[in-house]
Amino acid sequence: MIARICGKVIEKGANYLLIDINGISYKVFIPLTVMQRLDESITGDGRISLITYHYFQMEPSKSTPMLIGFLNEVEKEFFEAFITVSGIGPRAALKALNKPISLVVRAIDEGDTNFLQSLPGIGQQRAKEIVAKLQNKLGKFGLIQDDRGKEQKAKTIDIEEEALAVLMQLEYKKSEACSMIKKALERSSAIQTTEDLLNEVYKQRKAK
Repeated sequence: MIARICGKVIEKGANYLLIDINGISYKVFIPLTVMQRLDESITGDGRISLITYHYFQMEPSKSTPMLIGFLNEVEKEFFEAFITVSGIGPRAALKALNKPISLVVRAIDEGDTNFLQSLPGIGQQRAKEIVAKLQNKLGKFGLIQDDRGKEQKAKTIDIEEEALAVLMQLEYKKSEACSMIKKALERSSAIQTTEDLLNEVYKQRKAK
């Protein structure tokens, strides 16, 4: 079992990192709530240390090893508690945890199924099952200091990075791509996704 991974970040995607360790690259999936705070933990030379949840994704014809990364043991423990709910496996939890853990815990303790339904892939019935299974059992996780008003800023940074990667794949120079992204963000305050940002870049290119 791989319990921790330490190495240099060589690629950052929307929900994963590629981490190089002595020439071998490991793909580590990261919940969005953790991804939003990763920059604080990456050193000046691009290295990071993550606690990992290691499991096998079972499919009819194969079994694929998967790594999910966290900044500390407490985040991992919450993840392990969350997947004890019937119907929520590691992949579903990875997708669902796009808001600060402290806010998710508060919603569970308060029985706020509307908030829980706002998590990707969590419907009304699943939200009720989460409350029934975990309510009043997650106190220490509610103390995680992950709700510091950085969510929107981190989201914007992630969108910019994804858009930059796409533009560079389309053979734009990095300086040119960064300039187009900056202008697009200045032109529109309604940008919420990478697709929105690229559409705005396209509009400004078309208008020239």
